[in-house]
Amino acid sequence: MSGASHASRAYPNAPESAPALDSDERKLSGALMRVNHVGEVCAQALYSAQGLSTRDPRLQRQFEEAAREETDHLAWTQRRLHELGAHPSLLNPLWYAGAFGIGLLAGRAGDKVSLGFVVETERQVEQHLDDHLTRLPPNDTASRAVVRQMKADEARHGATARDAGATELPAPARWIMRRVAQVMTFTAHRL
Repeated sequence: MSGASHASRAYPNAPESAPALDSDERKLSGALMRVNHVGEVCAQALYSAQGLSTRDPRLQRQFEEAAREETDHLAWTQRRLHELGAHPSLLNPLWYAGAFGIGLLAGRAGDKVSLGFVVETERQVEQHLDDHLTRLPPNDTASRAVVRQMKADEARHGATARDAGATELPAPARWIMRRVAQVMTFTAHRL
């Protein structure tokens, strides 16, 4: 929430020979990376709340490890926003608070449901990142490198949660999650 995030892993590298972005491309990339940054703010809140909610030390470590990787994503998207001359969402405190509350609810529903929430969240995030890879300007290799690494990490988080005993969430819960994500994406793209 302080705005200072530090990655434990190196910033994903992009090929050096990409042409410069024009102003419309920078604006689009900035908006898409702002949405990704909001997603990482929310991931911090979700994993923190879920880690606090479980009594299983093994799951607590799993949530903490995922949160560390999400901190890398947060730092990378923050850096990319700065490089693009774009700003983070003005609503980040609201996004964090809402995601923390949702994470507490998922955690209080029990470990299997909480893990199921991780699986579905990461599935939706992967789809979202795939969409961004199709929408980012082709010559924005720096943003693409960040998004590709994030996507690989999110897939692993989902698989780890599935392997730890996640329960499949019911269709109405998945639908609600998708709609909430759409509202967040629409708003964060602009603010």
